[in-house]
Amino acid sequence: MAIRRSLRMWPALRQLTENDLLGLGTAATSEKTRSLQARTETADRVVPSICPYCAVGCGQLVYVRDQRVIQIEGDPASPLSRGRLCPKGSATKELVTSPLRQTTVRYRRPHGTAWEEISLDQAMDMIADRLIKTRADTFEEVDQQGRPLRRTMAIASLGGATIDNEENYLWRKLMVGLGVVQVENQARI
Repeated sequence: MAIRRSLRMWPALRQLTENDLLGLGTAATSEKTRSLQARTETADRVVPSICPYCAVGCGQLVYVRDQRVIQIEGDPASPLSRGRLCPKGSATKELVTSPLRQTTVRYRRPHGTAWEEISLDQAMDMIADRLIKTRADTFEEVDQQGRPLRRTMAIASLGGATIDNEENYLWRKLMVGLGVVQVENQARI
């Protein structure tokens, strides 16, 4: 009796007896697979987003439950990626959910041997102060022949690929306004 029951559960036999020769229907399922439920079905909401990895800007759907990301998939409505993600894009859930993700600002002082946590406001102030000081110390108004330069060669900018054209335009304007001439964007690299 047990042999007969186990033979009925055998997928190859089920393919033949249940008229599922390709094994794409009932022959490919079991009690366990029938009870499975997609993670996306339990989401409270779906947030459209863009993959942060490269210049392509593939569309993503971020599934959220209880204010936590539970799944990230390609967005079929995206004209760029049409629901597909590369291996890096498919792994973006780990950017948010990894226990190794750094969620605080850490700073190591010059010649220091340990990291310390500082507030985001303090870190932003430190960056602004250094930017202003570097510009003031290295700004070149004119060259040796008196021709106007109005630049600093001590600051460079590398923008990200996930900000849109308008944000990139504003970033470029800020850098040029500061006299930074070495402005590049990761989207072109």
